Amino acid sequence: MNYETPQAGPTRSQGPGQQSALQTLTALSKVHAGKLTLTFGLVLLENSLMVAYPLFAGFAINAILEGNLFRAMLYAGVVMAFWVIGAIRRAVDTRTFTTIYAELAVPVVLRQRSQQQSTSTAAARVVLAREFVDFFEDHIPIIATALIALVGAVGMLLWLEPWLGAACLLALILCAMLMPGFARKNEELHGRLNTRLEKEVRLVDSVGASTLTRHYRTLAMLRVRLSDREATAYLIIGAAAATLFAIAIYELSTGIGVKAGHIYSVMTYLWNFVIGLDDAPSVVDKLARLKDIGKRVDPGMDQKAEAALD
Repeated sequence: MNYETPQAGPTRSQGPGQQSALQTLTALSKVHAGKLTLTFGLVLLENSLMVAYPLFAGFAINAILEGNLFRAMLYAGVVMAFWVIGAIRRAVDTRTFTTIYAELAVPVVLRQRSQQQSTSTAAARVVLAREFVDFFEDHIPIIATALIALVGAVGMLLWLEPWLGAACLLALILCAMLMPGFARKNEELHGRLNTRLEKEVRLVDSVGASTLTRHYRTLAMLRVRLSDREATAYLIIGAAAATLFAIAIYELSTGIGVKAGHIYSVMTYLWNFVIGLDDAPSVVDKLARLKDIGKRVDPGMDQKAEAALD
């Protein structure tokens, strides 16, 4: 029995995946520009405060040691501002992204019907379409946090401890060079995984135990391979982090007249840098998954975007 997804015709209106993941994300950004601008503006503000807080904490530690209570208490104000902005952002983004998905699901279903896709394929692609909304809701903030943490930490470390900052910059460049190859392999694995998932409902409905066993073993194998790649990346980043902390400890230990607040700021910025670097593989994996989904799910958002701009 042939379980391949039926091929659509060559026309623009019927070709699945003719609207790429980037086009879909761009179109969603245009259609929901107001909501996304507010949400991501709050994300940017929250992360800007996050970049500033280690420096304020260092000032606070030095102020405490010097007996300057007022200057030290300014740090508590920064912490309060950070949590207030974070609370507002979390309340706003749930409202934004639930609305976007509700408006995205219907055109996906209608587009699959127009392409005469099977019910199982259409249902699977509606679920996959949620990935676009999840990208905005979960991964744009992660990307923003990681980028601001990486760039902010490198900038601050170049100012506070130039040699350590230079080492972080080198680690960032090496990471950027390795990520494209990581993304290509993950996209291939996600393509195989998503193809299996699109067939799952039909398999569950009509095939025997041996075929189902092969199907679920293949799904497990693909997920394990993706997990192993993430674990390998995690280990490599861990080795880089240990090296950077060793450099930091050496620099701070051999420095002259180093204050406690300075040590705290340097170590916190370095930790922020490492955490930002650690997010890179998961973000790249998500982008690779979205790229494959974009080849399968075309909700026609480009037409809605054009209408929104008219």
